[in-house]
Amino acid sequence: MGGYYGLVFLVVFTLIPARCDESCGGRDGLAGEAGAPGRDGYPGAKGEKGETALMLEGPVDEAVLRRLKGEAGGRGQQGFMGPKGYQGNLGAAGQPGEPGRPGAEGKGIISGGQGAQMARSAFSAIRTHNTYPGFGKPITYGRTVVNTPESDNKDFNAATGHFTCRVPGVYYFTFHSMAKVSMCLNIVSQALTNSLGFCDYNRNSDQVLSGGVVLQLTAGQKVWLESFRDLQRANELRDSQDKQIIFSGFLLFSNLE
Repeated sequence: MGGYYGLVFLVVFTLIPARCDESCGGRDGLAGEAGAPGRDGYPGAKGEKGETALMLEGPVDEAVLRRLKGEAGGRGQQGFMGPKGYQGNLGAAGQPGEPGRPGAEGKGIISGGQGAQMARSAFSAIRTHNTYPGFGKPITYGRTVVNTPESDNKDFNAATGHFTCRVPGVYYFTFHSMAKVSMCLNIVSQALTNSLGFCDYNRNSDQVLSGGVVLQLTAGQKVWLESFRDLQRANELRDSQDKQIIFSGFLLFSNLE
């Protein structure tokens, strides 16, 4: 009988642990530390080309176009120069420009700057006479065609045959004569070391004699014409046919500052 009770106790003891394993569980443990980042994967394969976009009818939203527009590409190389085009038609004339500013006030050639005494000088005188002009004497003139400036004190005096420099500068003087006899004429001036002689000899026709000179003159210097003896025959000096002499001169440019 005592052995029987011992068996019952053993059976009960072994049943208790089996029942605890089915109904009781342990608590979750703490989360482990994060591992190191993994390596990048291999690049994926290139995707297939998409279908061409269809152009919609009607107005297009510019904002949408700007979003769809790709980035600008790099600048390409400069192309070759094309052929020259045809010349276009002449354009219409432009509008007239604005008037310029007034220039500086001019200077007179004498103190006070009088407008009537500007730097100009010119003359042309004519002698028509049947007598031969005297040798070694200034030739005088019957009339003047031009004698500027127009003032009482002119640069050229027809009665004396003298041109008197009023405006210092460079002048040109010339003469022409026409006669049926031989003629010799000198250009004489205080600005010349020697006079300039010109001759034309009779060939039984009208003789035309011309001469000229450019002179640098200072104020007060004179220029005139003279006849001189060379190879003229005696009967030519007594000739009574008309003989014409034209004496002219003018200022090329002045030396006034």
